[in-house]
Amino acid sequence: MASTFSQPQPRQPLPIGLYSSLLPPLLWMTLLYFVPIALLISYSVWRLEAFDIVKEFSLVNFKTILTNVAYRTVIGRTVLTALGVTAIDILITLPIGYFIGRYGGRYRTLLTLLIILPLWSSYLVRVFAWKIILGYNGVLNSALMAIGLFKQPSQIFLYNQFSTMLTFVHVWLPFMILPVITAFERLPPELLEASADLNANPWTTFRRIILPLVMPGVLAGSINVFSLTMGDFITPSLVGSPTGIMLGNVISSQFGVAYNWPLGATFALVVMLIVFLGLAIGLRQGALDS
Repeated sequence: MASTFSQPQPRQPLPIGLYSSLLPPLLWMTLLYFVPIALLISYSVWRLEAFDIVKEFSLVNFKTILTNVAYRTVIGRTVLTALGVTAIDILITLPIGYFIGRYGGRYRTLLTLLIILPLWSSYLVRVFAWKIILGYNGVLNSALMAIGLFKQPSQIFLYNQFSTMLTFVHVWLPFMILPVITAFERLPPELLEASADLNANPWTTFRRIILPLVMPGVLAGSINVFSLTMGDFITPSLVGSPTGIMLGNVISSQFGVAYNWPLGATFALVVMLIVFLGLAIGLRQGALDS
């Protein structure tokens, strides 16, 4: 009599083609991501003595950052600037994303293209454009003098925290708008109609229906803007104040003129930890959901 129990099927080996297809991206990630991070961590626990890098485990660089008031000020300034730029981009993006996502219609692709168009130009070109606009003899001063508000050019628009944040807000804005537009496009119109049928005012509809549903897109864009601002050193160098340096400037100087690679690696690790903390918070709030 035939057995009523089925015989276990032998496990099929994974095809060789699967391994071969995974090998290139694994090599790419290993060489360009994991190895640099390992080197960064290694340098951060080494120290510099008499212009020689001593390859012995030491936490002196972390102690230097924690005990140096100037370094702590730079870290705080960088985090606050990144948070401020992110908040301003959110305020600008929400109405734009709502209009394009809900009322763009057949022009939605064109409007989205106009938003990402600045990304096709060089980053330096966009920063220098703001330098020309805000400069002493720039477009803004010329316009204010033409309408009679200023009698002579002013230097208040450039080389300060205002010009730094304004440039950041502009250059990183597309990275915020794109995920927000996608979130608004997926917003079910039936919920908005139901809210209107229940006599909810626009603010209530926005606060209790629209904002929670588009929040993953807002968080995804916030991660982009926050991380890009944290590591940037070009904008503060070109349009910022000499006393308003950020972490990117400190890292650049440590790896450059100061030749203190261990301390520079420690600062870079601090930036990574802050960005990863923000990423963890965003992921916990559903930044990459749907």
